[in-house]
Amino acid sequence: MGQTVVVVDAFTDQPFTGNPAAVCVLPDAAPEPWMRSVAAEMNLSETAFVSPRPDGDHDLRWFTPTAEIDLCGHATLASAHVMGGDRTFHTRSGPLRCRTRGDGTIAMDFPAIHVEPAGDAGGWPAALGLAPDRVVGVYDNPAAWVFAEVASPADVRAVVPDLPAIMALGGYITVAAAPGDGEGVDSVCRVFAPAAGIPEDPVTGSAHCFIAPWLAARTGRDTFTGVQASPRGGVVGMRLDGDRVELSGRAVTVMEGTLRH
Repeated sequence: MGQTVVVVDAFTDQPFTGNPAAVCVLPDAAPEPWMRSVAAEMNLSETAFVSPRPDGDHDLRWFTPTAEIDLCGHATLASAHVMGGDRTFHTRSGPLRCRTRGDGTIAMDFPAIHVEPAGDAGGWPAALGLAPDRVVGVYDNPAAWVFAEVASPADVRAVVPDLPAIMALGGYITVAAAPGDGEGVDSVCRVFAPAAGIPEDPVTGSAHCFIAPWLAARTGRDTFTGVQASPRGGVVGMRLDGDRVELSGRAVTVMEGTLRH
């Protein structure tokens, strides 16, 4: 019969924008080599594989074209969109609970991730194609993410990443972000993950697990709207609650097909 695969644009309400993810809702857990092959074939930033659990919840795994990852916002949003209704997904990062709001957005309960200062900016301005004074600070965490705070949204949009340099500096996933420029936008970011086979990620929910605590520390507030300024673009809602952050957004199905192998 083959396996259905659905392509969903996440963190957007317009097709062909946001971040596309492929979603496979499986009858049972699948062999890992097959999942890796499918993700490489789909060649999207993430392909999600959902399989049922005896307790009525679902397991969820995410693969880039080259690697399995620990946390992914847009492919979780896409999976909840495909399956409909309230869902709990069990993942490498623990249970992630999703619910559909009355306005059609999907809210997802994710871990909040705090970053720590990593010293001076070092080679990061050059790796991002920015002048040294445009990188305000660099932060990291044990998950090998690097968070580069830049001076303005214009600087975020001006980033020209040197992908080999980013990899040499150890940025498995690198976020360049600045406070928003008003009009309801609290942050503007871009995300680069060349070591995971993703030169630039269109919209990265998990990056906003860092951005929400960073914004809260700056503002004393707990609710924010983030824009990811990739060529496709997207919008991520954030609400910080202790060590968790509720990410929210919309999603649009753009394609459905059948895998024959």
